[in-house]
Amino acid sequence: MTSETAEPMPLPEPTPVSAPFWRALRQHRIEIQYSPSSERYVFYPRTLAPGTLADDLEWREIDGAGTLFTYTVAERPTGPPWAGALPQLLAVVEWDVGPRVSTELVEVAPDDIRIGMRVAPVFHDVPGEDVTLLRYRPA
Repeated sequence: MTSETAEPMPLPEPTPVSAPFWRALRQHRIEIQYSPSSERYVFYPRTLAPGTLADDLEWREIDGAGTLFTYTVAERPTGPPWAGALPQLLAVVEWDVGPRVSTELVEVAPDDIRIGMRVAPVFHDVPGEDVTLLRYRPA
């Protein structure tokens, strides 16, 4: 596949509900929702708290520190836009505050990845776009 025919990388399209999350990432901060009535953080963004359906969700900043919950090393592209970005180090990180987030690992060799390892956020500003993606590296 040549670069002339490569598909562009898909980018997030913030919704009214998820916009605060994406806006904070653009500022190199992480904000997720918190439900005072259930005393827990919530992720992915939504309008009602899971379990209680309370409408008390508020946005709070977290430091993004966490632990690698699971991962996979994709040796083949997960789609045409990733044909030149192999291997893909796909991961799920469990934040210290509770929820998990799907992400990509960076700054680590596949052989050095370990479930349970401490990870730290990396803010990736997409060139030419007004979008920042949240990735993770070993802490």
